[in-house]
Amino acid sequence: MSQNQVEKSVMDLISLFHKYTKSDDKIDKRGLLKMLTENFPVFLKACDKKGNDFLDHIFEDKDKNKDKKIEFSEFLSVLGEIATDYHNHSHGAPPCSGGGK
Repeated sequence: MSQNQVEKSVMDLISLFHKYTKSDDKIDKRGLLKMLTENFPVFLKACDKKGNDFLDHIFEDKDKNKDKKIEFSEFLSVLGEIATDYHNHSHGAPPCSGGGK
């Protein structure tokens, strides 16, 4: 049975996560920052223009258990913040206007 587009999108997110994980299936700070800069340059550029250094605090904000690694649920929280900003932008909010710190 083939996947529908939404299922494929979820599988793509899992593949994205795995591209940057270490052998423990978690992303370290360097990997997370690399993933963000390689995959969300337009978002990050908008944040930089506003003086909001998204990369500066995102790792500490999302590493909820403070183990210095991002697990899959924390990774989804990072993506959720970015997706929320894109959603707000689709309703007329300026890019990088909120949804997070």
